[in-house]
Amino acid sequence: MYLHRTLPRLFVLSFLLLCASTIAGKEPVDWVDPTIGSASPHGPRWIFFASACRPFGMVNLSPDTIPRAKGGLRGMGYVYTSNVIHGFSHVHAWQLSGVPVMPTTGPLNGPEGSNVYGSKFSHDSEVICPGYHAVTLDDYGIRAELTSTDRVGFHRYTFPESSESRILFNLGATLGPARMDDALARKVSDTELEGYVVNARTWRRSKPIPIYFVVRFDKPFLTFGGWVGKKVFDDVDEVSGKGSGAFVEYATTEKEVVQLKVAISYVSIEQARLNLDTELPHWDFNRVKEESRRVWNEWLGKIEVEGGTDAQRTRFYTDLWHVLLGRRINSDVNGKYCDMTGPKPVVRRIPAGPDGKPKYAHYNTDAFWCTFWNVNQIWALAYPELMNGWCNFLVDMYKDGGLIPRGPSAHSYTFVMIGTHSTPFIVSAYMKGIRNFDVQRAYEGMRKNHFPGGMMDKHHYEHDTFGGGRVEYYIKGGYIPHDKKSHCWPNPDGASLTLEYAYDDWCLAQMAKALGKEDDYRLFITRAGNYRNLWDESTQFMRPRNSDGSWMTPFDPLALAKGFCEGNAWHYTWFVPHDVKGLIKLLGGRDAFNAKLNQAFESAAVPDPGFAPFAKGEGRGYVCYANQPCLHMAHLFNYSGAPWLSQKWVREVKERTFGGVAPHDGYRHDDDSGQLSGVGVLMAIGLFEVRGGAALKPVYEITSPIFDKVTIHLDKRYYPGNRFVIVAKNNSKRNNYIQSAMLDGKPLNRPWFYHRQLVDGGTLTLELGPEPNKQWGSRPEDAPPSMTSELQQPVEKVK
Repeated sequence: MYLHRTLPRLFVLSFLLLCASTIAGKEPVDWVDPTIGSASPHGPRWIFFASACRPFGMVNLSPDTIPRAKGGLRGMGYVYTSNVIHGFSHVHAWQLSGVPVMPTTGPLNGPEGSNVYGSKFSHDSEVICPGYHAVTLDDYGIRAELTSTDRVGFHRYTFPESSESRILFNLGATLGPARMDDALARKVSDTELEGYVVNARTWRRSKPIPIYFVVRFDKPFLTFGGWVGKKVFDDVDEVSGKGSGAFVEYATTEKEVVQLKVAISYVSIEQARLNLDTELPHWDFNRVKEESRRVWNEWLGKIEVEGGTDAQRTRFYTDLWHVLLGRRINSDVNGKYCDMTGPKPVVRRIPAGPDGKPKYAHYNTDAFWCTFWNVNQIWALAYPELMNGWCNFLVDMYKDGGLIPRGPSAHSYTFVMIGTHSTPFIVSAYMKGIRNFDVQRAYEGMRKNHFPGGMMDKHHYEHDTFGGGRVEYYIKGGYIPHDKKSHCWPNPDGASLTLEYAYDDWCLAQMAKALGKEDDYRLFITRAGNYRNLWDESTQFMRPRNSDGSWMTPFDPLALAKGFCEGNAWHYTWFVPHDVKGLIKLLGGRDAFNAKLNQAFESAAVPDPGFAPFAKGEGRGYVCYANQPCLHMAHLFNYSGAPWLSQKWVREVKERTFGGVAPHDGYRHDDDSGQLSGVGVLMAIGLFEVRGGAALKPVYEITSPIFDKVTIHLDKRYYPGNRFVIVAKNNSKRNNYIQSAMLDGKPLNRPWFYHRQLVDGGTLTLELGPEPNKQWGSRPEDAPPSMTSELQQPVEKVK
């Protein structure tokens, strides 16, 4: 729980009752501070902040202090620096929003919009923790409290005495990324409403999406009314249309409590009512609040940490909270979902298990772009059942729409970002023994994505055509020429596409090998070597190349997006995660590799006005931990005979870039759906997978954790061990270098070990000290595996 400043005595008492733990015995959920990053100068994203929700909840209930911002992506939702609450909305998802609620007193001002009826508030009155948010609306003297189940938002409002107490539903308001094309609210009884909002299409999501709702009150309202535009309709049974809203009215006594529940569904009003009746049949607000706390504590407690500072624990569990927060369920309690992949919506149903409940859920999510360096690893490590469900969901979308997605929104495609990084997601799950999905169908869908007509053939937000991804050039010539521009995107980022496609091809080659598909293995492992076609010996960088073989000129390796996607040559030169040994060879050997990579970190460590070290804006500078393509760079020294440099730079990036715990000092730029948070979690526990876990035998690379002890509780449904423990002896801010290591009581003289050794359970013990031990893990044979070292015969370069 996070408490703002000094609270009045009443709120202190509420806090003590809510926390249910002493400071000395804080549980994981008590360390989470939802406000971290909520005042970022680069703009909080709409998909965060969602305080009163559960892990991956369909309902993402929280206050909106800035309901809309230019661009419809960042700088809106709950922004800490704003002092006005415009309402409490229920959907903060990838390209989706809706169903705002606002209690008021006095004359009806709903038609004037939230700039008029919004209320000032003070952070001094807030109580915020996972699953609960409480705040006082100063303009009305109303105490608002929020909690939720997975699909139902629960509101408790304590009103002052007023003959004009209302609860507004500004359904037609523009929220976050979406305008509303239509809305309806209908009176069912004097304690229930039903209706829908329709999210208009966006340039990222090409189809309109309806969200259905049912609202139930714990006491009868006196009047139901609404408005369309500025025209008010009193005492009616229904109000609808673009720009419409609704209200219910009460006459309240001092401190009278009114509760309401709001259930949503992407399928129908009837399904929203089913979600409500199934998940929240009672009116015990405190019970739901405490259940939310328990659920979050169970999820967060999968990884327990001991030692470290209060700030480090706060940041760790807040990061882990983000990893479990940014993606949202969109299937109903009985498994029904609305398939929006075709020309018309089709209601389908997830298969049920022996208990009659859906075997898994469906989700909304931003791109899988580079999640192999963060979210994938944490989910597979601590939440394999979740990852298994996601694999089933991705296969379902392939069955429904013909493509495995890379950024689905309400079971429609958004084609966000580049590559086909659902491939490393599914492959890494399979390689770690997470296989309770249709593996052959998954392979079929992944393979399709790697050819014309698949996801590699679609560029950013290419909704109605193929070809923007230019995969045919990659297949025929071994790279995507800089002068062959996309027809749907202004930046000819062929160098990034080539490098990312090569990694995806390596991942698919591993899957083909595991499934005995030898012809496919040879095909994709050959394509995985295409990264070599962008190597420019004269500049010692990966460099965009034209169709005639000439290099792009002029060439500045620091130039943003000149042939690269949200990055530059200093970033993408290192984007060969599957074959670091091959990259080391291109750069002239280990010494040259280390010198160049260390130069990048030394240059990025120098403070830059307005930016944190190693985070000079999205895609800029020598090293950019403010965006995805660089998130593996500090770990590469483990491959090049200098693991002490990985230990040094991982610790420094964690402290200087991902160590802040203030509202303005959190995620530097774009946490997407918990990706920068995920890197912070992995750095804190000292484990990482440069190859994203997609090898036939996945490995974990080691750096020095910031905690004295880390306990990972393993899921026995997937892993035979009970727990894996990491112990860091002599751990301190100064002692950040590994002197020696023991795995299950035996010396470990290399900076990595196999995934199977972790999931069998056991203990990794690290002895730390203030100076690097340059002999530990530094021999060429100590390096983690790479494609080049695993191949019996070198891959022939594509001419």
